[in-house]
Amino acid sequence: MSQQTGRSGFTAKTLLTILAVMAVWGFNFIVIKVGVSGVPPLFLAALRFVFSAFPALLFVKKPAVSWAKLALYGLAIGVGEFGFLFTAIKLGAPAGLSSIILQSQAFFTAILAAFFLKEKIRAHNWLGMLVAGAGLVLIAMAGRGNAQTAFPATLLAMVILAAFFWALANVVARAMPKTDGLSLMVWSSVFSPIPLFLLSLAFEGWPAIVSSVEHLAPISIGALAYLVILSTLFGYGVWNQVIIKNGASKVAPFSLLVPVFGVSASALVLGERISSAQAVATLLIFLGLAIHIFAGKIRKR
Repeated sequence: MSQQTGRSGFTAKTLLTILAVMAVWGFNFIVIKVGVSGVPPLFLAALRFVFSAFPALLFVKKPAVSWAKLALYGLAIGVGEFGFLFTAIKLGAPAGLSSIILQSQAFFTAILAAFFLKEKIRAHNWLGMLVAGAGLVLIAMAGRGNAQTAFPATLLAMVILAAFFWALANVVARAMPKTDGLSLMVWSSVFSPIPLFLLSLAFEGWPAIVSSVEHLAPISIGALAYLVILSTLFGYGVWNQVIIKNGASKVAPFSLLVPVFGVSASALVLGERISSAQAVATLLIFLGLAIHIFAGKIRKR
């Protein structure tokens, strides 16, 4: 008996699976905060993708796409998104707010898709970007002079760059319509560890790497396992598969749930505080995302 498909075009099983991914990714920001406290961020990212590729690629068939596309996806996700995100959180970027800002990937995805895939950007898309952009500016300005709520401009820029590279990976995935999501994640992970390790050597240093390995705590091992198994193999495997089957624009709205889980978990677990100005900025970002994603559909109806 086949599952019923709702108005969204997704089966109930698919919707529940996506919800689970959003919860995993939301809590992921807490895990990153824990992980980078004991392991240098770039080295942690390198380990994440080493174990995302091995030994899984011995059992998962390589997708029928070019090595160039696999490399581009792997570098965008591994070096671009997580290289910047892990480092920003290590340097003090708030986990909860980072989960919100990272959703600007929806705007970058639209812009890159318009440039590379010739998808159209409507007036409501630009309006949504403008509203959310105002929220990002407000976050950069809010909390100055308060160490508990400040979000330094340099760290904000790093998280925005992480969002850009996530968007680039989304567009690359959309250009591979017949690719299995898990195989794409596993085989593209081959290209991330070496550049991440070289960057770790250059910026974090060999002594810090050796020390983190010698004093590797169980909580760091648990964080790495979460990042590899749940966040990467399960999370991106499902995300890529849904994007490939349904299109980036249809799947993008679900990413709005990530910061809901991220902010809630950060407040409960880490005790992070959000100032009133940052709360207003958060609402602006959500409003911008809502306009960007839903305004066109409402107008058509």
